[in-house]
Amino acid sequence: MSSLPARVKVAVVGAGQAGLSVAYYLRRFELVADEDFVVLDRAPGPGGAWQHRWSSLKLGTAHKVNDLPGMAEMGLSFETADRTQPAREIVADYYRRFEEHYELRVHRPIEVRRVSNEGADLRLAYRDLRTPDEPAPAPEEQQVRGFFGRRRKTFAVPAPPAQPGGTLDTQILVNATGTWGSPFVPYYPGMTDFRGRHLHTSDFTDAESLRDQHVVVVGGGTSAIGFMLELEDVAASLTWVSRRPIDWLDRQELDLEGASAAVAAQDEAARSGRALPSIVSGTGVPKNRRIAAGIERGLLIAKPMFDRIEEDRVVWDDGTEARADVIIWATGFRPELRHLAPLKLREKAGGVTVGQGASWGDPRVFLAGYGPQASTIGANRAGRMIARQIMAML
Repeated sequence: MSSLPARVKVAVVGAGQAGLSVAYYLRRFELVADEDFVVLDRAPGPGGAWQHRWSSLKLGTAHKVNDLPGMAEMGLSFETADRTQPAREIVADYYRRFEEHYELRVHRPIEVRRVSNEGADLRLAYRDLRTPDEPAPAPEEQQVRGFFGRRRKTFAVPAPPAQPGGTLDTQILVNATGTWGSPFVPYYPGMTDFRGRHLHTSDFTDAESLRDQHVVVVGGGTSAIGFMLELEDVAASLTWVSRRPIDWLDRQELDLEGASAAVAAQDEAARSGRALPSIVSGTGVPKNRRIAAGIERGLLIAKPMFDRIEEDRVVWDDGTEARADVIIWATGFRPELRHLAPLKLREKAGGVTVGQGASWGDPRVFLAGYGPQASTIGANRAGRMIARQIMAML
């Protein structure tokens, strides 16, 4: 990886589908990577969030992965990819070749920790994740909280180590950090008393690690369904619960662009600065052959949400209970925007006001892949739209 420049016209943070799409169109407008713009990515390698997914996940068993703009020119398409191979390996390979072909010169692993005002520019404070932490200072008295927010007693914990890194100034920021780094787990009574394991979708590695355990899967989307199917012959028992009834669709794949109501709801929330609604709640779940078979044999029948969690089980108000060694929270993610906090873009309604990919709170900031742009084809269209707006500003 080459060294970062001190200042650029455009900084793209995130090299998943949205970030690469924007970078591709910036190159089409004859901007040069590491001279006019830079792409920073926190992940260790190409592939966006896909590189972190479990190895058994194949193309076609999750949401459709659309091609990046310009992939056709390279003779690549996810439509013709080998669906027997792990999706994470295929996506990582295609994205790597895409980055090299279009000379995007992605810098990784670089984590942007903070974005602040520096006169007319924005200043990105970053850390090179390959750089070891410096020795931590002496412990200090701090009050810490548990994973789910419950207050804990005050005691000595190590202070955070110094964070080696640097700064980069930019005229325009394209934030394309996605959601993978910000998992969402709702609170239910008894969560901190549970003696088993809480796993989020982002923590899942393989079914075998849960062999002969009693597993409860929480969520109404494709990830929860995938976990149920993978664990069927592995877990000692399986219980599926969902906050809302599952809206099954009689089609093989989820077409987000065809789900106009869901996309419109995302767009309306983004424009009004509200927290973004769940995509699945507005699109339903496609019932392919594998899923239809699971429904028919009684596996994919979701129970309503339990009311509380006890040490080794989940319990409903009517006294029904299910044993639990592990609770898998397939409850989604939230946009990862913590590093933008100094810019004070978040509204009281819980979201960021965004229209046509641009922040209404700061015209120097674009949010690629946010809201209605979250689907792969939506991110591709947004890349072109955002790049055009950037060129008009330069």
